[in-house]
Amino acid sequence: MEKVSIIGSGNVGVAAAFYIAERGFANIMLIDIMDGKAQGSALDLAEASPLRGYDIKIEGSSNIEDVKDSKIVVITAGKVRKPNTLRLELLEENVKIVDPIIEDVKKYAPDSIIIVLSEPVTALTYYAWKKSGFDRKKVLGVSGKLDVTRVCEFVAQALKVTPVEVSALVLGGHHKFMVIPPEFIRVCGIPITELLPKEEVDKIIDQTREAGTAILSLLKRQTSMYSPGAAIAETVGAIINDTNAILCVPVCLDGEYGFKDTCLGVPVQLGSNGIEKIIELELSLDIKDKLKTSAQVIDKTIESLGI
Repeated sequence: MEKVSIIGSGNVGVAAAFYIAERGFANIMLIDIMDGKAQGSALDLAEASPLRGYDIKIEGSSNIEDVKDSKIVVITAGKVRKPNTLRLELLEENVKIVDPIIEDVKKYAPDSIIIVLSEPVTALTYYAWKKSGFDRKKVLGVSGKLDVTRVCEFVAQALKVTPVEVSALVLGGHHKFMVIPPEFIRVCGIPITELLPKEEVDKIIDQTREAGTAILSLLKRQTSMYSPGAAIAETVGAIINDTNAILCVPVCLDGEYGFKDTCLGVPVQLGSNGIEKIIELELSLDIKDKLKTSAQVIDKTIESLGI
């Protein structure tokens, strides 16, 4: 069975490990710089296996060398937002945390696929690509899948349908300028514009953009954990099982959608090699303009990285 290492044993990392275990996707190595944290969480998860019925190996370590032989390395380590702060404000601190992790992944798991969740995720996905020197199709983020999940839930609430019947796309960055094209939001194939008035669709889009902030304002001391953990697990599963599933994820672009040497959330097919294909869609002029605005925010952030 393949091995997935999760670096950072905070709430999101452990939630991701639990969902991966539940689906039996891979053996799991939890790693955290704080001695005992990953080991304790791994032991707790392992002891739940007789009740939850998963049969995989779950281990914990404070030694980064234990990423060795990983098919996938997930990076969730880093500072998290506090109320009234922006994701981009975490950049300076989290670059310092992520930088040595990337160096160690290069050294101990050079053939792995890197998945980034640390904030700001789009900029740090780009940073991980540049610093690792990996093929761009082996470095991706998670935020697009998370934002799509939120759109689907809010649409389901509005229409009183099951969220599994809803599909959507989210493009651009994981910030207030994320692009959510209404024409790609569908319920059983029916465009959302046929089911809800424009003002309600706009409300759902705004609600999605502020979803993480809403959770943070309620929890005060922590950010969301279950939804990003589930998004990580879904992404891991698509790669491990070579499903060619189409997910929206932050990826490094080289001319796609007219963007080069930057990172944006776009739909891709995921398989055993990581990003098997970047899917380019025909977008309306309005959506293209919004995507350019979203890209400009990311580009300014990338420029501040100095790489």
